Amino acid sequence: MLSAYQYVPHAMEKMQAYIDFIFYQVWCMAPIGLEFSPDLFEAEPDLKEIMSCFGFSAKAPERGRQFYNDIKGIYELFAVLSPQQTDQMKQWCRANNDIEKICANDPALQIARYADLRALHPDLSDQLAMFFKGLYSQQLLDLAALREKIGLIADHYHAFMLVNGTGKCPFCGLIDIKGVNRSKRDAYDHYLPKALYPFNTINFRNLAPTCHDCNSTCKHSKDPAHNATGRRKAFYPYADICHAIEITIDLDSPDIDRLEPANIQLTFGPSTVHEEIETWREVYGIDERYKDKCCSSDAKDWLEQVRILHDHGMEPETLLTTLQQQTRNDPTANSNFLKTAFLEGCKKIGVFDEIKKTSGIPST
Repeated sequence: MLSAYQYVPHAMEKMQAYIDFIFYQVWCMAPIGLEFSPDLFEAEPDLKEIMSCFGFSAKAPERGRQFYNDIKGIYELFAVLSPQQTDQMKQWCRANNDIEKICANDPALQIARYADLRALHPDLSDQLAMFFKGLYSQQLLDLAALREKIGLIADHYHAFMLVNGTGKCPFCGLIDIKGVNRSKRDAYDHYLPKALYPFNTINFRNLAPTCHDCNSTCKHSKDPAHNATGRRKAFYPYADICHAIEITIDLDSPDIDRLEPANIQLTFGPSTVHEEIETWREVYGIDERYKDKCCSSDAKDWLEQVRILHDHGMEPETLLTTLQQQTRNDPTANSNFLKTAFLEGCKKIGVFDEIKKTSGIPST
């Protein structure tokens, strides 16, 4: 991940607070044996009002009734859990919502996927999957009873982009992220996929605006926290400190016009975040995308700029020094991070020397 987002508090966080209350104060208390009713939500008046509206109003929308009935159905399944099973569910819920520690692969954290829930209680796993996978949806979040309490996702996006309007997707650095001047927005990615993980569907520390290529083309439901061999580290999208990614490009051919991905070797650093980098490369298809960019007309234009400026008296090395400074100031603007690495690779393979020979202008 090339940069981290700054987390932006917003009224939408109330939805996660409601879910936490439902989980700990309603579902986990179900074994006591109280009848399910809005009275169970007495300690959270706004949520009680929502549940009363969805459960008993003659004008309740269908999606609202479903929300109420889903919560009731899960309550009834929790009612038969043993104390040990209830404690296990609590532990999993707490762990799954500590996104930062999950990304750090904290060994003390026992996270759960739906497969783990299924081993504990298949019916409950199925009901929780249906509930949480449908929780982050405009059909639900736009209902008036909820909207007046938590606001609109579009308002959250606008507030978020006022703070994080860097222009490029931080997961790839290649594609623009729609900002506050656009009428449409990019989608929020469930960093830990909602298809795999319960309990954190509406946790905004697990939601990050992501370009379509990263979200829908490359990542899909890939799991940053697991690979085929088990748990792994991943970059945390809201990290306070984000390591600057180092990229080195080596070319085995100076014929840039006929450059192919097989001619390009990518090396990433720093080594202190090697595991996080490997996860990022795999989840977002980074190598394929960066090599493709280096074979594109954009990369040829980067080199053409070197030729043109040399014809006007600027040494290629001077341009590269300037670009390196621009990259330190703003790595993702104009894909500076990749442009710089590519031109450094061109210099190493002798392309700059060839430009000097063929331009007709003597080098200083």
